[in-house]
Amino acid sequence: MDGMTDDQPRDFIREIVAGHVGEKRYPGIVTRFPPEPNGYLHIGHAKSICLNFGIARENNGRCNLRMDDTNPTKEDVEYVDSIMEDVAWLIQGWADKSLGLKKDGAPFFASDYFDALYEYALTLIRAGKAYVCDLSPEDTDKFRGAPDKPGIESPFRNRSIAESLDLFQQMKAGAFPNGTRTLRARIDMASPNVWLRDPILYRIRHAAHHQAGRKWCIYPMYDFAHCLSDYIEGITHSICTLEFEVHRPLYDWILGALDLSRPLPHQYEFARLNVTHTVMSKRKLLELVQKGLVAGWDDPRMPTICGMRRRGYPAGAIREFCRRIGVGKVENMIDLSLLEFCVREQLNKTAPRVMAVLKPLKVVIENYPDEKVEELDAVNNPEDVGAGMRKVPFGKTLYIEQDDFREDPPKEFFRLAPGREVRLRYAYFITCREAVKDPVSGEVVELRCTYDPATHGGNAPDGRKVKSTIHWVSAAHAVGIEARLYDRLFTLEDPSRVEDGKDYKDLLNPRSLTVVRDVKAEPSLLAAGAGDVVQFERLGYFCVDRDSTAGQKIFSRTVTLKDEWAKIEKRTHAVAGGPGHKGK
Repeated sequence: MDGMTDDQPRDFIREIVAGHVGEKRYPGIVTRFPPEPNGYLHIGHAKSICLNFGIARENNGRCNLRMDDTNPTKEDVEYVDSIMEDVAWLIQGWADKSLGLKKDGAPFFASDYFDALYEYALTLIRAGKAYVCDLSPEDTDKFRGAPDKPGIESPFRNRSIAESLDLFQQMKAGAFPNGTRTLRARIDMASPNVWLRDPILYRIRHAAHHQAGRKWCIYPMYDFAHCLSDYIEGITHSICTLEFEVHRPLYDWILGALDLSRPLPHQYEFARLNVTHTVMSKRKLLELVQKGLVAGWDDPRMPTICGMRRRGYPAGAIREFCRRIGVGKVENMIDLSLLEFCVREQLNKTAPRVMAVLKPLKVVIENYPDEKVEELDAVNNPEDVGAGMRKVPFGKTLYIEQDDFREDPPKEFFRLAPGREVRLRYAYFITCREAVKDPVSGEVVELRCTYDPATHGGNAPDGRKVKSTIHWVSAAHAVGIEARLYDRLFTLEDPSRVEDGKDYKDLLNPRSLTVVRDVKAEPSLLAAGAGDVVQFERLGYFCVDRDSTAGQKIFSRTVTLKDEWAKIEKRTHAVAGGPGHKGK
């Protein structure tokens, strides 16, 4: 199974479901995940996916994947396809047996029920519980009032049932332009809950629908379509984020007003997910894409599921992140470092190790034979004995990281310096004899070193110790690759909190992407395919990007080896007097 610790979580919604299972309230547990296909799914949706599919999985139930496609002007097949792909990837091997689809393998659509929803609307009109209103959109909003101010009844509120039926049928037939008429529920214009003040159930939209084509020119509102779609599909637990809590009385009113057979679905709300250094608004994410501020919905800096997949995040790590943050009723901001910790923890167990040098500095081992080449044994993954070993070529000329050498090292710098001995990973002890500089710039361009043949494998027979081990690549065998180093998308933890006169886009991190083109890597990387994740030893985890070609491999940095979350959690526990978390 793709994943990490899969302990069954506990939260208030699961406790409610467990109570219903115990009392056998429903013949089976059925949840749903109903995204609107007007954008790509992001990490916030992942929390809802894990919750809804998790509850279904834990209770041998079903979770329907349903497209909330009631707004034809903003929805597209592209988004439907991307949602299908993202959900399948995220739950594969974990909850895919709980995935509810139609017999042809397609997801459910709210548009599947347009005929039934229209009939339900006619039922409400005939019962005197809905009427056709001619107020403009502006007047409808104005008449609704405010939470501390009652609304004003529409002058069309007492229109006869016969007239409303006739007008609604004409609306369906396309007799009226957009915005001229709506169908509204007749509830209570003085209700303290503004969503019960004669809410709109249908509006006119002369637009083609990605599923229904031109069959309809009236479309149901979310609140009307959602509760009835739940009822039609036999949903038992309709789980939404907290912003829909005020909608719940309307959800219940519509189902009750139609006198439907029992049992009815019920809505439950939980706190949505907010993550630092990014935005979750589909509108803002779409703006970033449309303005070219990112390379697309699957840009590895984006909080989208497809972006995280492209960056090399394992599905199991995202699920583990959702498990760790839990489900509650209080909105809070989750540090991105926790997600990175979960990614790092899983990849530490699964990713093969390789050596690559991002900023090459040439090293010539003067006493190593000119034509000699060795094949050294290197461990593929110290966390996985079954991963085995690989051969790494070693010769007279190598590349090391520029950062691993200092001509005048500070006190705490233990890597290579003039006269100092260090260990080359899997190889030998070397000592720097001379630093060669460019005559114009004065920069160090080459190191001349000697090696101790007795230290083959990285250990000295005389027991002497060195304080540092550095990685390297054989210059004669190195392959050139491109590395894309990704960082936080925004400089501020909460980009939505911008100062007056500024825009959230002003907070974009100018260093969120650094492209390094002169990377030297061991030749084994030539066999890596798109989507493969490896650890560049001492540097981080990297994923082969889909932009790679036969002549140029491109690696995106998935996550660094530096564990900010472990530091944050350790500091938090230290302040609280509790034990710190030991991260990888």
